[in-house]
Amino acid sequence: HITPEKFYVEACDDGADDVLAIDRVSTEVTLTVKKDVPPSAVTRPIYGILGTIRLVAGTYLVVITKKKKVGEIFSHAIWKATDFDILSYKKTMLHLTDIQLQDNKVFLSMLSHVLSVDGFYFSTTYDLTHTLQRLANTSPEFQEMSLLER
Repeated sequence: HITPEKFYVEACDDGADDVLAIDRVSTEVTLTVKKDVPPSAVTRPIYGILGTIRLVAGTYLVVITKKKKVGEIFSHAIWKATDFDILSYKKTMLHLTDIQLQDNKVFLSMLSHVLSVDGFYFSTTYDLTHTLQRLANTSPEFQEMSLLER
């Protein structure tokens, strides 16, 4: 969900009530609940957050907008991110000079090019950041940690 003040990322899991709120001015990230999302928010589906990047015009949120299932590891779905959106935290570009606007446009183009190259894979249930060999040699405590905590 997008409002002029915040991005709200809502989980689509059954029973999930938590919503990630990202303040577009302070860049503060907090957890809130669905009822806090304003009805006026523009809503659209995403499949994940790739991250944030700071360019000339300010911070941008990079989200996955399309995915394709490419396989499974131990019954865990592995997805390939096939399309992305680059969302500006700033509501306007009036604070930039013409040269800064042009530089920002070039950087956005470069970022779009990098994102268009194959190779962005993810799983919501399996740790793709560690090899199977390394995972086999980790402690039970590590195995029980959430993917976020790892």
